[in-house]
Amino acid sequence: MSTGSPSERRLRKELMSLITTPTPGIRLDSDSISKNINEWIVEIDAAKGSLYEGQTFQLKFKFNDRYPFDSPSVTFIGQEIPEHSHIYSNGHICLSILSDDWTPALSVQTVCLSILSMLSSATKKERPPDDLIYTKTCSKDPKRTKWMYHDDTV
Repeated sequence: MSTGSPSERRLRKELMSLITTPTPGIRLDSDSISKNINEWIVEIDAAKGSLYEGQTFQLKFKFNDRYPFDSPSVTFIGQEIPEHSHIYSNGHICLSILSDDWTPALSVQTVCLSILSMLSSATKKERPPDDLIYTKTCSKDPKRTKWMYHDDTV
């Protein structure tokens, strides 16, 4: 019989899946997970042929007790925050599946793949147009941001 909350059971299931069938270019920091099942650090390798080829980035996932019905908080951390029109210099990511378009069918793996796809589709390295204002005024938790998707206005 499974023990723990539904959220914890789901996280353990995803963890086992990532360990037993790893996705190329996505690695878990098992030390971070062993300390706290609700906070994961995941390394992703940028795709070959992308503007970020050869670079490795770290993502921090924070899960609350309503996961998977509520999206995780996901940010880039570390020295390498990719310069991208949907990634702020503080590591916050403007990606609809992390807020309005989240569904419990998504997972850590699908979020990482979506972020890799977003990076791969970039045609130039640049920050969002409102990076300076956003990073000075935003909450530390990107889930508290009411995102305005600049692409939607085009």
